Amino acid sequence: MLFKEVLKEQQRIRVYVEKARYGKLKTIIEGIDEKEFDLNDIAKNLKAKLACGGTVKNGKIELQGDHRERVKKLLAELGFSEELIEVE
Repeated sequence: MLFKEVLKEQQRIRVYVEKARYGKLKTIIEGIDEKEFDLNDIAKNLKAKLACGGTVKNGKIELQGDHRERVKKLLAELGFSEELIEVE
């Protein structure tokens, strides 16, 4: 089994929503180890699947809009352990 796969399964990921400017919401995904995973790559993948904008800042992925439930499913599809994805 690949080392990366094991690492993915151990990442404790926190998904939550913050208010951005002008009362808009943004979904924040934190806890993915940026030394081990390409956050830009993951963000690009999520943005494409969720059809939203977003960025990577300070080791967190920020997506425009509230995508908490869908993000959990998509991260699980990418191989992250669903039990360790905490949605708030």
